[in-house]
Amino acid sequence: MWIADNWKDYEVIDTSCGEKLERWGKYLLVRPDPQVIWNTPKTNPGWKKRNGHYHRSSKGGGEWEFFNLPEEWSIHYKELTFHLKPFSFKHTGLFPEQATNWDWFSDIIKKANRPVKVLNLFAYTGGATLSAAKAGAAVTHVDASKGMVNWAKENAAASGLSDAPIRWLVDDCVKFVEREIRRGNTYDGIIMDPPSYGRGPKGEIWKIEESIYPFIELTTKLLSDDALFFLINSYTTGLQPAVLSYMINTTVVKKLGGHVEASEIGLPVSSNGLILPCGASGRWMRNS
Repeated sequence: MWIADNWKDYEVIDTSCGEKLERWGKYLLVRPDPQVIWNTPKTNPGWKKRNGHYHRSSKGGGEWEFFNLPEEWSIHYKELTFHLKPFSFKHTGLFPEQATNWDWFSDIIKKANRPVKVLNLFAYTGGATLSAAKAGAAVTHVDASKGMVNWAKENAAASGLSDAPIRWLVDDCVKFVEREIRRGNTYDGIIMDPPSYGRGPKGEIWKIEESIYPFIELTTKLLSDDALFFLINSYTTGLQPAVLSYMINTTVVKKLGGHVEASEIGLPVSSNGLILPCGASGRWMRNS
């Protein structure tokens, strides 16, 4: 398992009864987590000292309950700064477990010793974009939500990356890739974090089980001849590491060689030293 264990401003403190107790900077949040199927005693005092608690509804969705929590605050990861705000469906605007992937491709970019172009698809609030830009890459950031792209721009400014070579695009990822292929553009690294289900700006429907393999095949056409890496992340239960590995092997490796690794990603739980699983990632990189 790949573990995001370099955080100082974030930690999973405890997990029990379908929920996780987390520290985001100096604030404690309790949020639901479908992986937490165990009912261990909630003895940690943080459970009662929470600043925010997301209660899931039996009818779907849910709502936040706040206890002295600001509307927005910031946390840091290494040299990056992220603005957080609780919003619908339990999220805060950041997936901390992704830091293990940020470290992986940042190291590749830094060691390339040449200009590196990176494409970040379904790019959300820009954690991967900022990490790649900080490592020295020119990044194209694509997300269908204007609000998320604006949030990512705010994170870039807070991280001192306002003048970094980042291209910000509000677009449907599939249509953007199709246009880039027609334009003849290529990238040295591609990152994608596709949703399980979503709609594009014009109502285009995305179902990951049906759409992901054709999309990987399509996106492979954008990899340069001397591409460095390809990363796909999934929070969909059916897309286990072996499935991600199989898809990348039959697309990217078939075209460029190299090798694939796939694994669960996770976060350490500070109260007991165990690891909370948080989805899976598949990574391709060129043979050195």
